[in-house]
Amino acid sequence: MTHKEKAMELLKKKYHCSQALLGAFAGDFGLDLKTAFKISTCFGGGMRQGTTCGCITGGLLVLGLAFGFADPQNKELETYGNRKTEEYIRTFREKMQGDIFCRDILGKDISKPEDMAVIRQEGLILKKCPRAFFTGIEILEKMLEEYAGELLCVDLEEVDITEDEEIQAMVKNMTRRQRFRRNVRALLNETERKAAFIQFDIRRFKIINDLYGEQFGDEVLYWIREKLKELCNHRQYFLNLRSDVFQIVTEYDDVTELYEQIARTERELAMYKAVKLQYSCGVYLVEDGAMELRRMEDRAAMARKAAKNSLLSQVVFYQEQFKTSLYNRKFVEENIDLAIREGQLQMYLQPKYSISRNRIVGAEALVRWQHPRRGMIYPMEFLPVIEEDGLVTKVDYYIWRKAAEFLGLCREAGVEDCPISVNLSRRHLQDREFIGVLEGIVEEYGIRKQLLELEITETMEEHVSQAAREMKEQGFKLLMDDFGSGYSSLNILLETPFDMLKLDRKFMENMMVSDKGQLILKHVITMADQLKLGLIAEGVETRDQVELLKRMGCDQVQGYYYAKPMPPEDFRRLLLEDRRRAAVFS
Repeated sequence: MTHKEKAMELLKKKYHCSQALLGAFAGDFGLDLKTAFKISTCFGGGMRQGTTCGCITGGLLVLGLAFGFADPQNKELETYGNRKTEEYIRTFREKMQGDIFCRDILGKDISKPEDMAVIRQEGLILKKCPRAFFTGIEILEKMLEEYAGELLCVDLEEVDITEDEEIQAMVKNMTRRQRFRRNVRALLNETERKAAFIQFDIRRFKIINDLYGEQFGDEVLYWIREKLKELCNHRQYFLNLRSDVFQIVTEYDDVTELYEQIARTERELAMYKAVKLQYSCGVYLVEDGAMELRRMEDRAAMARKAAKNSLLSQVVFYQEQFKTSLYNRKFVEENIDLAIREGQLQMYLQPKYSISRNRIVGAEALVRWQHPRRGMIYPMEFLPVIEEDGLVTKVDYYIWRKAAEFLGLCREAGVEDCPISVNLSRRHLQDREFIGVLEGIVEEYGIRKQLLELEITETMEEHVSQAAREMKEQGFKLLMDDFGSGYSSLNILLETPFDMLKLDRKFMENMMVSDKGQLILKHVITMADQLKLGLIAEGVETRDQVELLKRMGCDQVQGYYYAKPMPPEDFRRLLLEDRRRAAVFS
């Protein structure tokens, strides 16, 4: 039977529209009808209210089975699935000429008993609903057919992916992951030997991108993928998990085989176009082949990260004590949304001072997590996790709103000359959604854009420069955070319209310990002045540092010498007292 025939048969048996539509496709996904009916009844409630047609809710359930993501780390699949659901709703609306509500399709309102009586007497569901059914089924069949066609092309390599081809690239990446995991699961189920997950990344890959450009970095990653095809046999599976992180799953009998495999891989991947490459490698020895693959990958990842921080070895095997890190990560991932909803996340403000005037000239918004049971959780305990998982965007939005709210209170108190700088994570710069969010927050609280300053960590990535230019055009003030911490600081000044540089704490410390370092620092300050860029020194903790910066011409500072980060109410009192004092002496 065709999908249309199945749907009509179920509709004649008086199943709801969403039940009939999902039931028509249930067998395609190995789903029994009873389960399909139970699920679709829950999500087909719109029909019983006379609102959204069950062919939309049922169609979205079909797309969920086809494109939905079960792994919260798989952002590509999540994005792809979201795009497909939007495409389905848009196409359904167009083909139905705007009729997406039950009352529009039937001409009667199911939620009203008198209308429902007419619907039953005249058999309107069988007369009018097939139009919506057949429309939804035709759209779904076409989308699923196109997806199957895209999968057939998965082994073709794209040399240059344009914006129009982005969705195709996304499908290929998803399919590689699915095929990899399917092969690994089969290997673990079938093998009589031991198995191991070997995960590695390129040490200081960001510096390679900064020095040679992103295109060169992409070439390196492509070259590694091609070399791994040569190095791995038919019983070894590899995957480029993300960016410069790769994973190999292999059988072995003795651990020495793994060391040999790793050594051979490092030798073959040691040099690309005269650029030396070094790797950090983590190994997880599989103990339970039935364990969820994600958990095995997490253990290999923990070992890899331990190797990155190790001075003794570039290869680290997973140890049980790493579980503490895993539990902490799990705690953060599972509780961060609740922390935002319940206000456990708090904005702290660290004042910025003018040395010459001894006045507050601004503040930086920082985040703290006050958990009801664990107490204060500091940024280094949760920020690395949410930055890697992409959850940092939610936290940023929360802090931006808190900063804007504070600026609104300052305006009401007559203080409109104390900008607050907020962090703009790189995750935001991969799309343009954040610009609309910022615009909305500024408008909601009625503040000037220049008062909500945006801090961006230095980088040479082209999409970052483009986003920065867009923000500048919108009227926001841009600060380059951690200037001097990488290799791209000077180059990016040519590409990105920053208004102010924030000297990195470590850069400051290193420059102040020798005459040569102080000379470099002096030239950086002079350069900023000649480029008409503002300059602020972070991490200022001693009077000697303040005096040296003052002599060199750097007037703005931030650090514990003046004030630690504090709750907004404490900073507001400090700021108002600062302004009253300034008014007395003016």
